[in-house]
Amino acid sequence: MLLALGVVFLMLATTGWTAVHRPETAVPARAAALAAWATARIDGRPVPAADAPVRTVARFFADLDTTRRNHLADGYPLVVGNLDGVPAATRYRANHNALAQTARLEEARGKDVALTPADRANAIRRAHRFESLAAGDRQILLFDPTGDGLVAEVFGDLDGARRVSVIVPGVDTDALTFERSQRRLTAPAGMAQSLYEAERAAAPAARTAVIAWAGYVAPTGVGVDAATGRLAVLGSVRLASLATALPGDAGVALFCHSYGSVVCGVAAHALPERVTDVVVAGSPGMRVGNAAELHTSARVWATRAEGDWIADVPHLEVGGVGHGADPVSPAFGARLLSSAGAHSHTGYFEPGTASLENFAKIGTGDFGSVACANGSDDCRSGISGTEGD
Repeated sequence: MLLALGVVFLMLATTGWTAVHRPETAVPARAAALAAWATARIDGRPVPAADAPVRTVARFFADLDTTRRNHLADGYPLVVGNLDGVPAATRYRANHNALAQTARLEEARGKDVALTPADRANAIRRAHRFESLAAGDRQILLFDPTGDGLVAEVFGDLDGARRVSVIVPGVDTDALTFERSQRRLTAPAGMAQSLYEAERAAAPAARTAVIAWAGYVAPTGVGVDAATGRLAVLGSVRLASLATALPGDAGVALFCHSYGSVVCGVAAHALPERVTDVVVAGSPGMRVGNAAELHTSARVWATRAEGDWIADVPHLEVGGVGHGADPVSPAFGARLLSSAGAHSHTGYFEPGTASLENFAKIGTGDFGSVACANGSDDCRSGISGTEGD
């Protein structure tokens, strides 16, 4: 253990691992929106606080007709679009407004000669990304431009879904990296679209939706933030709120990649019972010693691809550094999935891989045909309706 810990600190010392302070370029707009919301009223009624419980927000908006919901979405888009408990359609409208408005602000910043060339270039990149997210009929469930930005997008009919899959990504995830034109399946939007298409192919009649959830501040690079749980703790609160606020009574499966599995591990005990499955891929650990310590009723699944460098990360936690036991070790107690055909740390959502096929089966509830690691059938044991149960 001491040797492994030494390796961790050697990496911290020699690879430039540092805590990154993110620029707060859009804080004034968000702060102004929150200040305006704090005094807003509709039909003489005060609106719920921006940090109100999900149930309070849901009850308030359930009492409003479409016209009044749209009035709030248009008037306070940077608040309404980020409120868990607001109906999905209202959030989509609000975030479309917020993206369009923020894109225009970033375009203006891109022409501001008082800024450095690097800041102007970054503003132009942000404007292009926000314009892309606002295009067409994309269903943006969350948009907060603060700092590097938070985004979540829905694929499918969230209101009509009987099962919802949520992608929880890892390091270097923000508004700019939410989608990529090259290496598309390494970004949250590409992962979610790939999973949604795989679910539709596996079970065409199933009513499913997939959410690409870049809804927490993720670590930048393989640095101190990535080696500790501080950001995971903050992200876990937001993840639990999302799961609680999803419409209807759909079952939820979380697909947690890399540092996203740390977030899922920290959140596990607080997740609502509707979360039936937690799947981790390329995990550095879940900040526990075994699956039982997660204190969740959800099934816990784990997989690791051939050549995934995460296997070389010391699986321990000492003094807050490291994320605990290896989820793919037999002693951890997770259901081990095959990831045959997947390669490296970012290949889990590639079409034709066993990992993506397994994710689609879990996402649609087809547990009987899930492919376990090493050709066994152990990962399917004890699940109602599967072979041999």
